[in-house]
Amino acid sequence: MRLLSGIGTIAVVCLLTCCSEPRYPAPLTPEEALNAFQLREGFEIELFAAEPFVMDPVEMIFDEQGNAFVVEMPDYPFPPGAGNGAGRIKALLDTNADGRIDRSIVFADSITEGTSMLPWKQGLIVASAPYILYLKDTNGDFVADTREVLFSGFFASNSEAQITSLRFGIDNWIYAANNGQSGEVIFHRKPEAPALSMGGADFRFRLDRGEFEREAGAAQFGHTMDDWGHRFITQNTLHIRHVVIPWRYLHRHPHLSSTAALVNISDHDLEMFQQTPPPYWRAERTRRRQKQYAEENLDREEYAEDHFTGCSGGTIYDGDAFPPAYYGNVFTGDVAGNLVHRDVLFPLNDRPTFVARRDEAEKDREFLASTDPWFRPANFAIGPDGSLYVIDMYRQHIETPLSIPEDLKADMDFLSGSDLGRIYRIVPDKIEGKNLPASNPGEMSSAELVAALGHPNRWWRLQAQRLILERQDMSALPAVIDLFSKHEIPVVRLHALYVVEGLNALDAGLVSQALRDPHPGVRKHGLILSERYPQLLPRLHAMLNDSSIQVVFQAVLSLGWSSDKNAIEDLAKALAVHGNDPLFRTAVLSSNAGTSSLLVDELINKYSFFEKPEPWKGSLTEELFNAIGSSNQTDEIDRVLKILRSQEMKTQPQWQLAGIKGLKKGMQRSAGEDGERKAKLESIQSNDAGKIEEAIQQLQDLNTKSGSFKLKR
Repeated sequence: MRLLSGIGTIAVVCLLTCCSEPRYPAPLTPEEALNAFQLREGFEIELFAAEPFVMDPVEMIFDEQGNAFVVEMPDYPFPPGAGNGAGRIKALLDTNADGRIDRSIVFADSITEGTSMLPWKQGLIVASAPYILYLKDTNGDFVADTREVLFSGFFASNSEAQITSLRFGIDNWIYAANNGQSGEVIFHRKPEAPALSMGGADFRFRLDRGEFEREAGAAQFGHTMDDWGHRFITQNTLHIRHVVIPWRYLHRHPHLSSTAALVNISDHDLEMFQQTPPPYWRAERTRRRQKQYAEENLDREEYAEDHFTGCSGGTIYDGDAFPPAYYGNVFTGDVAGNLVHRDVLFPLNDRPTFVARRDEAEKDREFLASTDPWFRPANFAIGPDGSLYVIDMYRQHIETPLSIPEDLKADMDFLSGSDLGRIYRIVPDKIEGKNLPASNPGEMSSAELVAALGHPNRWWRLQAQRLILERQDMSALPAVIDLFSKHEIPVVRLHALYVVEGLNALDAGLVSQALRDPHPGVRKHGLILSERYPQLLPRLHAMLNDSSIQVVFQAVLSLGWSSDKNAIEDLAKALAVHGNDPLFRTAVLSSNAGTSSLLVDELINKYSFFEKPEPWKGSLTEELFNAIGSSNQTDEIDRVLKILRSQEMKTQPQWQLAGIKGLKKGMQRSAGEDGERKAKLESIQSNDAGKIEEAIQQLQDLNTKSGSFKLKR
């Protein structure tokens, strides 16, 4: 009897187990996955590659021959064992020319944390934390037979926050996302160069000149640039941010109180239109967290769906297959939401940045969404044909196990799907056969490459620019200069200008011509390049009156390298006109001239700056005095203390209080390990209007006691 009861119990358990729905659905075949897509009207999606030819893809690129290479990351989300990664780079081949991959060759294996590639001199530069590698096939069999470590020392402890997203810029620099992670980076071609501390920065380098440096931003997995070199980055919940000010400006002196240079430009924040239900673990984790918030009376809400949480691979469409309205749009995947989002960028007229908006037809839907929860659009590529390629890692789970409670991980296989992967091609549904050039860029003569700089698909333009740079064929120079001088399309003129720069043939005359160009994008780059030519400084002063806010902003940044009286006057003018914009304030304060007591004099004497109360002026005063205090220059601090006592400042005590507060903070920063000095500064009242004179005198006394020590600027 007991035995029968036991059998009955087992039977019931088995029955319940067999009949219950699995928490996590099974994968679809590639054909079934195609039927699960909901795509913007007017487009078609087709399969370009699938398993077994590609598995766990995270990026695909086309080299100068038009060959497709994909980097696979089967180790994700776990670190590779004993430093030996299972990652692969494959060449993808379409042997019967039917538009679908039917063969793959392992170009390189045992890749550790490989996430990104870039063609260079018939090989591939590969981001493979903690390295950036250079791999090359020297005999044409699609298998790399040389391997060089270019850089080492990048952060390698979290596969979601490592060196990635290599991009060749219009300015001939190669940019990479580093997510602001720490690391001591060494360039192995210049072993004598000091290691570069990477904390808080992205990365850029030039192999043609042996240069490498930090770059502003904190891109995670998604990093793209438009025709004019504006950088846009992707980071988890923040699907599109603009990196407005480069690192070289933000860090030309150490006294800025804030080096923030990123702007979230989305006007629709976290909202997305997901077609899949949240997975069990996410729904349950959200329920638990929300319960905890309620118990602790916290005004917080966590979302399990319909909000960006896994943004990835933001890419500007710059091909020539889509209708013109799509050129310059940003496509971003959300791997948790199983969708592809599209942003239309609009430059602002009154700020040096953009706003990213949904298209009118996508106010309540996404450009592409799937009902298949395995769809993981990690990245994108623009091909020689102008199509948009979607890189689908195709996994059951995409979240890092570190963020999931232990009990919820019990029935989760984080490697489920590591033998699967898809790449899709999106094309307009009415497109006819494209007439591609007879030869690929790698087979073109230098003269043909110059002509390719005018191609409507940016893939061709960048390949041509890079190849001319690599070849250093000076016979192309006259034709390139002619293109810069005469071509009717502004972006082609810009490509030509940087080809000249890459051939080391730039001169002040050509840069002066760029400063006069009809298009603001070319003028802006003329300003950047003019920083190399002191004789062009007078031209920069006039650019503050330019009709383009982008050009005016760059003029402020470029003028910041000068410390002459005219530069101080120009920066004061920029603050008087544009100081309500924090970006302009940072641009001015990033320079030595912009953190000078003479600038304060100019604002008072020429612009009666403190007569009209405006909240932003208090912020500026605090930031400016903070920088002056941090510089620890006794004479400069003396001068601003006298300004604080001036009649102009006394008319509005709030300006005095802002100045005292900023000066106090700056002097505390410069105090270093001097605990006694820090304590005395902390005791000074900086919010009491009745103690202004006392506070100024205390600052004066401390400044006098600091002696002649001056921090180098």
